[in-house]
Amino acid sequence: MGRKKVIMFIVIAFGMLAVFFLGPHHALAQFGLGQQQIQQQPQVGVLSCAGGRYVFGQISDSSKDQFMLDTLTGRLWRVAESGEIGLFLRVVPYKTEKGEYGPVPEVLPKRQGEEGRKQ
Repeated sequence: MGRKKVIMFIVIAFGMLAVFFLGPHHALAQFGLGQQQIQQQPQVGVLSCAGGRYVFGQISDSSKDQFMLDTLTGRLWRVAESGEIGLFLRVVPYKTEKGEYGPVPEVLPKRQGEEGRKQ
């Protein structure tokens, strides 16, 4: 009986030391009792590519924010879904300064000193 008390004392002592040195959240987390870790939101970047012309990307956590970008012309399509045809690409129009809509972005005038630069 005395041996069981010594073992129990050692177990309790090590438990208290673990709480003291690691903090209560570490010791309790081993048993599923501590605070749950907050999951970080995935980092969503801009659509880009390393040499490819067409890029598929998702700009948020929503499955409705999936796009395909033509990196040469700037044309943009949203990945859409229909019951009749399934997945398809829907053109995303650009609005010009004049209030008109078109499939490609406006060509901005070159700034001074950029005449010799290649894009």
